[in-house]
Amino acid sequence: MESVYLTFVFILAIFLGFELISKVPSTLHTPLMSGSNAISGITLIGAIASLQSDNLLLSTVLGTLAVAFATINVVGGYMVTNRMLEMFKKKKENKGVSQ
Repeated sequence: MESVYLTFVFILAIFLGFELISKVPSTLHTPLMSGSNAISGITLIGAIASLQSDNLLLSTVLGTLAVAFATINVVGGYMVTNRMLEMFKKKKENKGVSQ
């Protein structure tokens, strides 16, 4: 019966997440994404903590995969956020340079 509740919560989270994300205006997307990247760092800490389990081989393999994927998520998210912020900067004018 517990799996039914977990499935219900998972489906409810999907619908709630979709509704929340679709209502975010584009001006708030970059700060929201940057904040969610910082929260993804918690996943990285949890992945490192999962390496300390009784089952040495399984915890090492799964923990290493979790650390790798969480690191990719955090670094990639910050790269995308940086690129988005670059779009809002003013272009530099080339004064005195002829082309």
